Amino acid sequence: MGADRNPTARALTALELIQDSPGITAARLAERLGVSERAARRYVATLREADIPIVAVRGPYGGYRVGHGVRPPPLTFTAAEALALVMAALDGHHDADNPTAPVGSALGKIVRSLPESVAAPVRAVRTGAASAPDRGASRPDPATASALVLACTEHRRVRLAYRPENGEAWHAVVDPWAVVVRHGRWYLLCHSHRADARRAYRVDRVGAVEVQDETFTPPADLDPVVELEDHLAQGWEFEVVVDVHAPAHRARAWLPRDLGRLEALDGSTCRLVGTTSNPYWVAERLCAVPVPLRIVSGPELRATVRSLGRRMTAATEGP
Repeated sequence: MGADRNPTARALTALELIQDSPGITAARLAERLGVSERAARRYVATLREADIPIVAVRGPYGGYRVGHGVRPPPLTFTAAEALALVMAALDGHHDADNPTAPVGSALGKIVRSLPESVAAPVRAVRTGAASAPDRGASRPDPATASALVLACTEHRRVRLAYRPENGEAWHAVVDPWAVVVRHGRWYLLCHSHRADARRAYRVDRVGAVEVQDETFTPPADLDPVVELEDHLAQGWEFEVVVDVHAPAHRARAWLPRDLGRLEALDGSTCRLVGTTSNPYWVAERLCAVPVPLRIVSGPELRATVRSLGRRMTAATEGP
C-alpha cells in the first residue's frame, strides 16, 4: 500500500466508527476504513496520543470502545447531509442504513450525539429493521431541489436544462411556482415560457439550474398539490369520460384528482373527465369504485375494461 496522505482524517473516521459500533474489532475497523489491520491499529494509537481514551477489551466479545470522559464533538452537518435529511422526511426514502450516503451519515452523527440510554434503542432499530424500497420513487439531486425551492420562495425566474424520459435534452426559461413531492416523485410546477403554458417537470430529470435576475408573481391562491394533480390528468393521448352513480364529493374518495376532474350531473351522479397514457391504470382504479358506473367515451379505456373483465371472469371458471 502507498503512504497514507490524510492520516488525521482516517483517525477521525476511526473514532466515529468506534463510537458508532462499540466493541468493533481491529479486523472490522480495518475493513470499514479500507486499510490493513496494522494501519487500523496505528489510527487507534494516534487517537490515544491525542488523549482520547480508546479502550481495547479482550475476549470473544471484545474490541475497541471509547472510555469515559470523552466529550462528544459538536453536531454539525454538511449541506448535502442536511438537505438529504429534509428530503428523506418528505419522501420517506430508505437509505438510512447506508453510512456512506448523506442520510445515513447524518443519522450516524445524530446517534453518536445521544446519551447511550437513548442511542441504544435507536441504533437497534436502525440496524435491525428491514425496509422495502419504493421502486417507483425517483429522488433528485439535493442541490438541484434546493436551488429550485429557493427560486420558488424568492419568485425568481430560472433557466433549466431538462431531459425527458424519451428524447433529447432541451432548455427552457420558467417561472417556478412550487416543488411538490407526490408518491415519492418530485415535481416542479411552473409556467414555461418555452411553451407559454403551465407545466410540471420531474425534478430528477432537471440538469443545470440558472437563476435569473427577473422576478415573477405566482398565481393568486395557488394550491400546488391540487394544481399538480389537475395538470397530471390532462394532455394525454387517450380520452377518459366516465359517469359515476354517486355525488361528486363521495366519488372523490375513490377517484384521485390525477385521474381527472369530477363534474356534477345531478344530485346523485357525477362525470369523470380526463385523459391518460395508460388505460389499464385507469381501469384498475375504476374496479375499486363500489357503485355503478358507465364509460361514456374513450374507446381505448372501454376495450381495456372489457378485456380486464373477461380475464377476471375466466379466473372464476373451472379448468
